[in-house]
Amino acid sequence: MSRRAGAPRRRRRPRLPAWTATLTWKAAVFITVMCCVLAALLGVLVHTAVTRQTVGHAREKSLARLTGVSRAYEAGEALPPRSGVDPPGLPGALRALAAGGRRGTMVGRSLGRPVMWAAAPADNGRALAAWTDYGQSARTINGLDGAIIGSSLLAIGATLLVGAFAVTRVTRRLHQTARVARRIGAGDLDARVNDPRTADPARRQDEVAVVAGALDTMASALQRKLQAEQRFTADVAHELRTPLTGLSAAAELLPPGRPSELVQDRARALRALTEDLLEISRLDTGTEHVDLDVHELAPLAARVAQGTGTVVEVTGEPVRVETDKRRLERVLGNLISNAHRHGRPPVVLTVDGPVVTVRDHGDGFPEYLRAGGPQRFRTEAGGKGHGLGLTIAAGQAEAMGAALAFGNAPDGGAVARLTLPHYVRLDGEAP
Repeated sequence: MSRRAGAPRRRRRPRLPAWTATLTWKAAVFITVMCCVLAALLGVLVHTAVTRQTVGHAREKSLARLTGVSRAYEAGEALPPRSGVDPPGLPGALRALAAGGRRGTMVGRSLGRPVMWAAAPADNGRALAAWTDYGQSARTINGLDGAIIGSSLLAIGATLLVGAFAVTRVTRRLHQTARVARRIGAGDLDARVNDPRTADPARRQDEVAVVAGALDTMASALQRKLQAEQRFTADVAHELRTPLTGLSAAAELLPPGRPSELVQDRARALRALTEDLLEISRLDTGTEHVDLDVHELAPLAARVAQGTGTVVEVTGEPVRVETDKRRLERVLGNLISNAHRHGRPPVVLTVDGPVVTVRDHGDGFPEYLRAGGPQRFRTEAGGKGHGLGLTIAAGQAEAMGAALAFGNAPDGGAVARLTLPHYVRLDGEAP
């Protein structure tokens, strides 16, 4: 769709670097701005006070000298040095003030040097003036300004160092809390901040310590809840195995017929569900032992797909992977079974280097699964299944160091992509 003629083009705002969003940067900018404002305010106040005092002293000195010059002028005596009637260099504004019958002073220059002029009215509309050296006063004011600027810069630098140290201590604790939160989110339920300020209840706690304590409390409660659920799942599965064994044996003794087949089918389904629950409980506890070995990926994947009606495509160069054969077969079997159960044919298994892709041509994976991974006992495929197959596949893939991703093909269908670690042969090792 083309832009309308004459429509104003929106100006894109430049994006600031990521570090400008950090608390340390914001605190440094705030401290710097406040220090500059405070230094400027104090500098102006000190400069104004000292300048007023210095100029006032120089003005009093010039007026006192002008008084002596006025007495000599009225007595008809010779005027003292650095005085005269309408002397050269007298500022025009001060000359006009004296010609109007008033006395005044003004800072100016005489012979290239700063002086303080004092003028009073003389006869015939002229101005009687005297001047004193203003160089020392000017040097005093300039030195004061330099000292104010230098001390302000020094104070800003020292304040920045102290503020950066204080803010860094806070941000370091915040980063530690964030790292622990990410570890908990990744599954490390033993991670804790353990802020020393939360260990002693009598010690005053700042806001960071309160957040750290709340995170530790939440992690402990979450860990207890998950461990209780894991124990419950494992206990239920273990308790079901004994009656299921008896039920399966009793079903085999039933006389042949449709009722017997139904009982045996339900018993096998319940037994498979129990075994899945036991496998999930072992994966949750993280006690699974991984038996790594080097295998040719394409033949292994083809053997798993054989007999399931799955089309196998091998692209790219054949590769060897270091993996747990039993777990890999379990993952691929669950992915193929899920594709046949919830998707539509044809189901295609593709081996491209160390990547194995299982694709069907059904409605695709639901949004919740693509966003957050499989969830046990949740499925949106007409109530078929318990959501355990993909959960086990994801857990076994993680256990053997592989990455399992779920997505949908652009032209429809679910796509499960398993990426295995590529085996790198060492120098001197036999191929």
